[in-house]
Amino acid sequence: MIPVFDGHNDLLLRLLLAPEKREEIWLTGEGRGHLDLPRMRAGGFAGGFFAIYLPSPVAHDDAELMAQMETPPYALPLPDLIPFQAAIAPAIEAAGHLMWMERASGGALRIVRSAAEIRAAMAEGVIAAILHMEGAEAIDEDLNALHVFHAMGLRSLGPVWSRPTVFGDGVPFAYPSAPDTGPGLTEAGKRLVKECNALKIMLDLSHLNEKGFDDIARLSDAPLVATHSNAHALTPSSRNLTDRQLDMIRESRGMVGVNYAVGFLNEDGCQDATRGWAPMLRHLDHLIARLGEDHVGLGSDFDGAEIPEVLGDVAGLQGLIGAMRDHGYGADLVEKIAYRNWLGVLERTWGG
Repeated sequence: MIPVFDGHNDLLLRLLLAPEKREEIWLTGEGRGHLDLPRMRAGGFAGGFFAIYLPSPVAHDDAELMAQMETPPYALPLPDLIPFQAAIAPAIEAAGHLMWMERASGGALRIVRSAAEIRAAMAEGVIAAILHMEGAEAIDEDLNALHVFHAMGLRSLGPVWSRPTVFGDGVPFAYPSAPDTGPGLTEAGKRLVKECNALKIMLDLSHLNEKGFDDIARLSDAPLVATHSNAHALTPSSRNLTDRQLDMIRESRGMVGVNYAVGFLNEDGCQDATRGWAPMLRHLDHLIARLGEDHVGLGSDFDGAEIPEVLGDVAGLQGLIGAMRDHGYGADLVEKIAYRNWLGVLERTWGG
């Protein structure tokens, strides 16, 4: 079984929305979602980025929005900015759920803060969990909360999740659309980049618009990383990265984790999960050709997206490994995509 290190999941959101069911969700599985401890073990899930993501306080008709994505073209409205005071409490609660998961796992999962700790956990067969923040609503403009979350274990942060923050603007969910959809980073966003560099917190470019991407590329001294994004040249969704952006990531010795969301994989942007492995393999081919074999990995978006039926959930990861082999990827490349490239970029970002 080839271990898989994953760039993004939203399991903490499931716990945040149903805390009374967290033992069932995490320890035994509830028959829903993509992730739980038994299925992670079954699929060879070695670790990854566990995202603090905050749902918008104002309810939206998710069924109606998803229906629009079924029939491209579409351009979905984004929720409003969440103020810091409304975001901080649920963000701390989500971080607490990951800490509870570590304790409740009986040693099967460990929160890690360095590449060396990831390697040690993998050597012991322990799932390595990185605390990540998808959208920095819970960080104040003075960045005091950034230091608090860093002390909790935060080692990766995306300044935005599509909706705006005080730090910048994200891309809307739109097809077809370029990612050049708004202004760049605010002055607070530029300070955030510098402070994340100083604290060795990885900056995630997924969901960020093109001008914000360019600002981080100009300001940051770390490799450029998009934890769960695909190729715009193949699927012209605003959420995907242009070849120009991919070239900048390659030049920085950065990384892209392929997103399993079918709407960002399928060429026509449709939410059709029945197309097998071909869309994902096509994006992998393009990213490898553009970035090189050392800068491509996996970024599932488990529990945050509709994924291919052929994969199903985290227990199906070895099927993906088999599909890459059948596609002609050699053993060395498969291991790079599965986990080695993530370890490499984290060492380059965090240090040893």
